[in-house]
Formats: sequence, structure tokens, C-alpha cells
Amino acid sequence: MSLPWYDSRSPACKTPFGAVPAGREVTFKLHLPKDMVAAPRLCLSPALPGAQALELAMRFQEGDYRANIYSCVFKGEEPQVWFYHFELKGRAGLQLVTRGPDGRSTLSGGDDWQLTVYDSAMKAPAAFGNGIMYQIFPDRFYCGGKNKENVPADRILRSDWGGQPHWRPNEEGKVLNNDYFGGDLNGIEEKLPYLASLGVTCLYLNPIFEAHSNHRYNTADYKRIDPLLGTEEDFRSLCGAARKLGISVILDGVFSHTGSDSVYFNKEGRYHNGCGGAWRDRGSPYFPWFRFSNWPAKYECWWDFPTLPNVDELNPGYSEFICGEEGVLRHWLGQGAMGFRLDVADELPDEFLDALHGSVKGHDPDAAVIGEVWEDASNKISYGVRRRYLLGGQMDSVMNYPFKEALLRYMRYGGGESLYHIISEILENYPMPVISSLMNSLSTHDTPRAITALGGDPAEGRDRSWQSSRDRLPEEQYWQGRHLFALCSILQFGLPGVPCVYYGDEAGMCGYKDPFNRGCYPWEKEDGGLVSFIGTLGKIRTDYPIFLKAEFLPLTFSDDVVSFIRSDGETFVLFAVNRGRDEKALLLPEGFSADAKPLALYGGYSGGGLSGLSGVVLLRGDYEDTAAADDSVISKTDSL
Repeated sequence: MSLPWYDSRSPACKTPFGAVPAGREVTFKLHLPKDMVAAPRLCLSPALPGAQALELAMRFQEGDYRANIYSCVFKGEEPQVWFYHFELKGRAGLQLVTRGPDGRSTLSGGDDWQLTVYDSAMKAPAAFGNGIMYQIFPDRFYCGGKNKENVPADRILRSDWGGQPHWRPNEEGKVLNNDYFGGDLNGIEEKLPYLASLGVTCLYLNPIFEAHSNHRYNTADYKRIDPLLGTEEDFRSLCGAARKLGISVILDGVFSHTGSDSVYFNKEGRYHNGCGGAWRDRGSPYFPWFRFSNWPAKYECWWDFPTLPNVDELNPGYSEFICGEEGVLRHWLGQGAMGFRLDVADELPDEFLDALHGSVKGHDPDAAVIGEVWEDASNKISYGVRRRYLLGGQMDSVMNYPFKEALLRYMRYGGGESLYHIISEILENYPMPVISSLMNSLSTHDTPRAITALGGDPAEGRDRSWQSSRDRLPEEQYWQGRHLFALCSILQFGLPGVPCVYYGDEAGMCGYKDPFNRGCYPWEKEDGGLVSFIGTLGKIRTDYPIFLKAEFLPLTFSDDVVSFIRSDGETFVLFAVNRGRDEKALLLPEGFSADAKPLALYGGYSGGGLSGLSGVVLLRGDYEDTAAADDSVISKTDSL
């Protein structure tokens, strides 16, 4: 050893691993070469205001023929994100030991390491259950056939279920998103047994409040169900029926902006008999919610879309309307919702998030608050402010886009080391309650469908006309995407967090970006093998309720093979895939070797190599004491 050695993920250097609750001691150990004479110090800088930078002297602990080990103990008493490095003062002058590209120490000008200290009262919400999440774009899932009342006349009602969504601009050059296929809340309720068969224990619904576009992210009335989806009574019925099957319902909360065509802004004059609303009346009670630079012509809007006026979330009237005792949040929680996914959470100020979280948890501590954050949410800087999303009191967890992007990139292009690095970084930076609640998706309404992303031609720089012509992949591309999607799903269902299936992915749906990723579920035209496969993975999650707290034990992360174990100390489940075309050796630890006769929860494996484009899920060989000993629990030979 010629250089100082420190690896924040090694127990030889830092214990415990990862983020820690406030008040827990963390031990740091720096390994110095025997010939390096220096006095090391641990230097910590707080990411958030309210704490002082610290320097802690490190004391000699022990040595061997290779290195001297210096250690110190730090205890963060309050929730805070700390960045740290080491300083060496010796014959070579002042040297900084920092984090290199691989996460290990360097003397060549790296970055700081991160230590997350979170509120010890944090816990994973029960809303997710022990199975999987399922995301539904309501207009495109299933139509229950109930007559709709009070539907606005300017909507285009489609009768061609499964047709391509309208995407061409109208004569004014605008894409109105005003075509509807008629999926509704009654339809979702009717399909609950199907969802339960997949292992779904939590439904996430894209917006259901009244709005004048099929995506409904331009809210018109927060306290009214959109008439094409049904009524408040229909929503209560859905939540009640879902609850009987062990399924909770989480709603999409769009609180950074409203629609211009809304009760609150009323630019189009649809409401209040063409009067009232902030755009039409400076005396409107909603006027203070919005920011006008020159009323009514110029106002602040979301990403310069004039149909999406931004709200001032810190306006007392708006905050009370959303978060108050009689506010929007508690109204829908009272009707049966079990939480909210927050649209563009990084555009909501801290004070509003504090109030929102307090309102939800004040109604039901087991309800969930999930944020849409695309980056590492533990150290995110938004609009020049370091955020504290995951330290307690704001969000339970986030949509795990880093995992999604890493899994898809690995499965298509290889690079196991990069995949391992991204997984490890999230697991190191996020609090354990957050990790248990991570929303792990492979597709969403904002991204191309996973099968298309894995099998289709890259869409970068391609316009909607090109994407439209490739809405259905050629057979060869479909089967490549399908195989790789299945392998991604094995890893997705095994990694820490909660696997989330975007409606129709399990049925083989394809599509590039919005709106082609928002097609109608292909009822009676599903890819039955894929549906059965996802059901098998979902059953593993529900039959072995260890995954929300199970330890992650990496085994292999190569260009072709990824394998890891999830364990709670008693139950050990191994997930492995081979993305290559040729058979690869699968290195198995004790208890998983062929002699130990592990139980294949998915895939066939009898020892030796793992065939190309295949995967397995194995239960350690002492499974006689577990539910898996019963052949009726999970098929041992299910495969694609």
C-alpha cells in the first residue's frame, strides 16, 4: 500500500454502512502506509445551514506490516447531510484525502464523501404493503361502461380503444391532448382481481381531478373527480374494494401549478359564468395564489407553458387550501386515499413540503408522500437551494430514476461496474426507511416504454412523426426488448425498494415518448407469457415479506452477469441474470450450490452455467422451514 486507503462502503473503513439516524455513532478508519508519517484529521462540512464545520483528530488504533490505522467517532445529533474528507499534515505538507471516481480514496483532487444523518423517527409507510406498486394512466387502463355525466362538450371521445393517441397539432399549431378513450375508476375497480394476481399491494394513479386534458396535469378543480373518470362515490368504492384485497391507492398531487382553464385562474372563462378567477378578476380570492408581472397578460407559468400558471405555494390561502384541516389533502385521504405522489417535487418550497407532510401524516402516519425527483434526492440542489427531502418531515421516498436509467443502460449496453456504482451510491446516501419505499420503475408516463427503450432504435433527436411510425416495434426488435425487459424485471423485483410496474408493461406494450407511451391497455391481446412472468415475480414479493428490510449483498456485477442476495438473516433469496448470448458461469455462495439443492422460485437451474438471456431467482437450500417447500406457493419452473 503506497497511498492512504479509505472506502466508505467497506466495514474496514466506516461503520455502519450508509446513512444513519440522528444520535448514532459512526466510526471512521483511515489506513495510512507504514512509511507515511502524518497527523490525520476528519473534516466535515454541513450541506444545510444550522451547523458548524467540524475537524476531528484521528488517533492511532492499530497497525500491521502494511499500514497504520487511525480512527475517530462522529455522532450527528440533528438531521443533516455532511460532506467529508481527510487532511494529512506531515513531512509532505498538507495533503487532502478525497473520494476518487470509483468511490475510494485519492490524493489527486477528488470529491468529498457524503454522510446522511436523518430523523430517527422516520419509518417506511405501510401504504406500500409487501408486494409491488402499479402505475395507471386512468384514461387508458379500462372502461367500466358506466354512463358519464356533465362531460364538457369540447372533449373528443374516442370509440377505437387501442388506437394511437392524437398527437398532431391543430390548425392553430397546438396539441390539445383533448382526445379521451374513456378509462375510468369503475374500470380500475373491475380489474382489481387481475392486479391482485400480479402481487400489487399499492396503486399509483396519475391525476384524477377535473382537468381539461387527457393527462390531467393542468388541474381545474382539486376537489372534484374528472367527470369522465366518475364521481367521488366511485373513488370511495374503488378505495374500499382495493382495501379488501390488501391494495392501497396513492394519488398524483400536482401542487406547483394549476391549469389556466380552471376554477382558480379561469383564463378561458369556463367557470363562474365567464367571470371570476385570478385572470379575470383582481378581487378574486384566488388572485393572490398567482404571480402576475403585468395583469392579466403576463404571469409566471410552469416551464413557459401559458396553460400552466404557477402558484405561490407559500401564499397562506393556497397553503391552507391544500394542507389545512379542511384542505385538499385531508379531503381525499378521508375518501380512502393512502397518500400522494408529488409532481415536480423539486419545484415545491421546503416550507410547503413541511406543511404537506404534516397534513398527510397528521391524518394517517401510514400514508405515503412520494416525490418526483430525477436525480440523487439526498443531495439535490434545486433553484440554488440544497434540499432536505429525505432527512425527515418532508417525503417518505422518491421515484428512483437513477436505478431505472442504470438498469436499462446496463441491460442494453453492458457495464456492470457502472450499474454497481449507481446502486451502491443510492444505498449509501439514502436513509433506510427511504430505501425501503423507493419507487423502482422501468417505465413511466414521462419516459419511453421499457421494451421500446431496450429493443427499439434510439429516439434521441427524432420527432413525433418518426416515433408515431414506430409505435409498434418490428418483431425482431420486440423480442429483443421483451427478453431484456424480463431480465431487467428480475433485477428490479430483487433490488432494495418497491418495484413499480407501469400499466401494460407486463402485457408487452411498446411506445416512445408522450403520448405514445400512454396507449390503451391491450385487453385480450396481452402477451400472456409476460403477464404470467410478472405475476410470478410479484408472488415472490408477497410470499416472502422480507424485501422491505432485507440486506443487499452484491455478488457479481460483470458485463454480462449480475447477481446479488437479499436476506433478513433467516431467509436468503438470490437474483441472477445473464444478459449475454452465451452461457456464463454463475458463482454461487454456500447454501446456493447444486449440492445444497436451492429452490428455483423462478427459472430452471441445476448448477453449472447460466444460459444466455436468462435469469433465476433461488431460495437458499434450507428452504424446508419456509413457505416455499409447498409446491403450490410458487411454481419452480415458471419461465418465459
